[in-house]
Amino acid sequence: MPSELLSDAEWKVMNALWKRHPACVRDVLEEIEGESSWAYTTVKTMLSRLTEKGVLKVEKKANTSYYQPLLTRRQARRAAVRSLIDRAFDGAFGPLMAFLVDDRKLHAPDRKRLRALLREELGDEAEDPSLPLGTEQVE
Repeated sequence: MPSELLSDAEWKVMNALWKRHPACVRDVLEEIEGESSWAYTTVKTMLSRLTEKGVLKVEKKANTSYYQPLLTRRQARRAAVRSLIDRAFDGAFGPLMAFLVDDRKLHAPDRKRLRALLREELGDEAEDPSLPLGTEQVE
C-alpha cells in the first residue's frame, strides 16, 4: 500500500470515492459539488495521478473509466496522523493527546471513549491516577 500522504485536494477526491465507488469522473464531480468548482479535466487529472500513486484502481467499461479506492480511509488517516505526530510532536503520541486535551479539542465524550480504549488495551494501568487525561503540560 502506498505510503505517500494525500494532499488536501486528493483528500476531497478520496472522500468522494470512499462514499461512492466505483465512480467515474462525473460521479466524483457530483460528490464534491459545492466544495469545489473544479473542471472535469481537473478531476480527471487528479484521478489519473492517484491511480499512478497506487491509491486507486481503474476499470474501463465501454468508453468510461471507473475508479475504486485501493487505500482505505483508515489507512489514509493513519498515515496522516503518523506524519503529524512525527513532524509536530517528535514522533510521540502522548504530547499530541496532551495538546488536544489542553487545547480543549478533546471533549468529554471523546475523553470517555479514550479512557475506555485505554482500559481495554492497558487494563488497570489505564486507571493510574498519576496519568489523568487533561493535566499534562505541553511545551
